[in-house]
Amino acid sequence: MEGMIFAAGLGTRLRPLTDDRPKALVELGGRTLLERVIRRMRDAGVGRIVVNVHHFAGQVQEFLRHRGYLEQGVVISDESSGLLDTGGGLLKARGYFTPGEPVLVHNVDIFTNFDLRDLIAAHRGYYATLLVQEAKEEGRGLRFNADGVLKGWENTLTGEQKKVDEGFAVSRRYNFCGVQIVSPEFMANMQGSGSFSIIDEYLEQAKRHEIRMFLCPGFCMDVGTPEALREAERLEVAGRF
Repeated sequence: MEGMIFAAGLGTRLRPLTDDRPKALVELGGRTLLERVIRRMRDAGVGRIVVNVHHFAGQVQEFLRHRGYLEQGVVISDESSGLLDTGGGLLKARGYFTPGEPVLVHNVDIFTNFDLRDLIAAHRGYYATLLVQEAKEEGRGLRFNADGVLKGWENTLTGEQKKVDEGFAVSRRYNFCGVQIVSPEFMANMQGSGSFSIIDEYLEQAKRHEIRMFLCPGFCMDVGTPEALREAERLEVAGRF
């Protein structure tokens, strides 16, 4: 198992914390978001890790060099010339991975308390496995059928829907947690170009291949705003993580 950390975003929701640094180097409890994800991946047995960079790219590269990660199998995928979004970022990094190896992909601003090894065990060679939570509020979400197979996407606030097939009608909505495992076959079959969302790629490939969900057995939150970051710190201090 190899890994990729999406760390290239502008972090606009985290301003003013990202006015002088990339989102990946914002700290939570005295440790950067990037180092937290790297350590979680290493603890789960992930080998090579690709980190994409764009906003304050030099700072991320210097951090990884200073901490010795560039000598420990961490590789930079440089998007300084232009952001490629999640799908485009994975496609650009495709050549850095060992042929035949699945890749665990993790957003840098996702804060969780579950063991990544549980997701790895659940993947079992599937085409792709997406970490999700029950959707408790209205908004955007992925829809899966009773067998946990992806059938579409929906924004309940706007009514917009993207359907994989007729199974959408009997599917349920879940919140995607920004953590996933993709097979070598998935990466080889990517059809997007330039800057594009990995969600759109999932929806397109789900028309031909089974993309499955894994219901998060713990807590998972997006810490992409100062308020969410403070809440995560509060929960960690309280021993919730």
